[in-house]
This record gives sequence, C-alpha cells and structure tokens, in this order.
Amino acid sequence: MSEVSCPNSQVVDSRARQTLGISDVPIYEMVARALDKCDHGRDLVVDVGCGAGHIWPFLRPHFSRYIGADAVRYADFPAEAEFSQVHLDTNSVSLPDESADVVTSIETIEHLENPRSLMRELVRLVKVGGWVVVTTPNQLSFLSLLTLVLKHRFASFQDVHYPMHLTALLEVDLIRIAAECGLTEVSIAYSLHGRLVLTPWHYPRFLAVCFPRALSDNLLLIGRKAGGRV
Repeated sequence: MSEVSCPNSQVVDSRARQTLGISDVPIYEMVARALDKCDHGRDLVVDVGCGAGHIWPFLRPHFSRYIGADAVRYADFPAEAEFSQVHLDTNSVSLPDESADVVTSIETIEHLENPRSLMRELVRLVKVGGWVVVTTPNQLSFLSLLTLVLKHRFASFQDVHYPMHLTALLEVDLIRIAAECGLTEVSIAYSLHGRLVLTPWHYPRFLAVCFPRALSDNLLLIGRKAGGRV
C-alpha cells in the first residue's frame, strides 16, 4: 500500500509534530463560548486529537477530568490530565462507549482521511444527551474564497499545508456528517478571528461579529447525541 493510504508510525509522528500540537487562542475561546451555552455533565471531557492539550485551561471551569487522545504526547501536555495514544486514521480511542459528558475535536478532522469515521468515534465516546464539538478551518471565509479563486485551493489547503491538511470540509458537509452520525440540535459558530488578506493582521472584532462567516478563519460545529445507538 502507499504511504498515504497506510501511514507508518514515523509518518504519523512527523505529521503530528509539524502542527506543534497547538491551535490559536480564538479557537479555544470559540469552543468555551459554545459550551457556556449548553447544559452538560461536569465530570469528563474527552479531547480527540488533543495536541498539547492547550484547550484544557479553557474547559477546566466546566469539568473535573480531561482525557486527551492523539498520536503524540507532547512535552507540555498538562501534568494533571490523562492521555490516550491513538492513530485516528486506523484505530479507535481506548475508552468505553459513552464515557464522556462532552467530546471535543479541535482542528483535527481536516488532518484525517475519513471525517465520517472520526465523527462516528466522537459520537461513540459521548453519553446520550452529551455534546460533540468539532472545529476546522472555515472554507467560506473571504480569505479562503479569494484564495480558491486565485490559486484554485482553499486557504488552509495550499501546497504548503500538505500533507498535514488532507480533507477540506464545508459547513454543509459537517452538518450532513453530524446528522448521519446521530447528532441533533446541530449548530455552527465562528471564531470571530480572521486574517486580513496579504497581511499578518486580523479584522477588528466588531467587524467579525457583523460578518462572522466571511471574517472568521475557523468554525465550529456542535451537536447533541440523540438516544439509541449509531
């Protein structure tokens, strides 16, 4: 088989470490805002594709336990957190069904070959009535659409991002996948943090609030697990 279709551990490790295991703070804030609006259990959050676990300080007010799952355990992963090693393209997370009150996957789905497989895994891990949160680059931002017109690629899926970023998903793709996997009360939110074209600067927040889809580099899907098995 080819390296892409069946990546070995060295390839997976290399791809994971290129990301440094971190995302932008506005993405973590977006997740925290979404969960602030939800009623959920306060025991366990499982973070699939956790990287260095930098989301945990933003979730700590909501939960007593944090388990991160990823291909690599980074040196600065929180000492008080639990870690489960997993290669998400080929394996399941080593946790029982319906373990968590909330399952998050921050900037991970775009790195994987099969986004539906990931969503099924997230839904498996969350309790009935619990919430699944997924974030990914926003392909419909002004920056991304302009890049698509000029370079025939979405902004986060240019050659420089390959092979870290494999799968570009639109909002409608995420919503369809969530419904297929048994999530209800599905909604989309935005990071309200978007880079000005051809600059290192970002739009003022008040503008991003007025035009969230166009001026946000990242988006979030949140949905609730319905009763019964998927």
